[in-house]
Amino acid sequence: MIRKAGAGDAAALADLAAVTFPLACPPGSSPEDIRIHLKRTLSEDRFAEYLADSKIAILVLEEGGQLDGYTLLVDRQATDPDVLRALSAQPSVELSKCYVHPDHHGRGAASALMLASLDWAADQGAAGVWLGVNSENAKAIRFYEKSGFTRVGTKSFTLGDSVENDFILEYALPRKV
Repeated sequence: MIRKAGAGDAAALADLAAVTFPLACPPGSSPEDIRIHLKRTLSEDRFAEYLADSKIAILVLEEGGQLDGYTLLVDRQATDPDVLRALSAQPSVELSKCYVHPDHHGRGAASALMLASLDWAADQGAAGVWLGVNSENAKAIRFYEKSGFTRVGTKSFTLGDSVENDFILEYALPRKV
């Protein structure tokens, strides 16, 4: 089941992020940088803030009362100049996070979450969806390209105290009639 997360999901989202986020990091990422990022960006308190923000939607994949995946969508104009230069579909929603527990990899869970996320963005009136993905995360890049995203640029991403290189990928949504 995929549903929109509520305030009561913040702790479970933080627990899931602690498992899934490190899997998306480049092989040379320091455990300290990952720990800092989890604390700054993916803690229970931060998820509570995201859930209280009317411009953010978190969709969760839930099975048997357990969260097995989530996406975090931001429905506001990007502020990063590299992103703004790269995007062609406006207005655009950012797919800020897309993670599935490793026990559910290869079972269609990520594809189901992606479809629900693209539908949500279209329902908001977006012309496109964009995301940043680490340039070394070949598995995620393959998934996003298989989902219809194309590479349109590059940007920096701060991981703890390190700066990483991300590809900017974009998906042009079909116009709703």
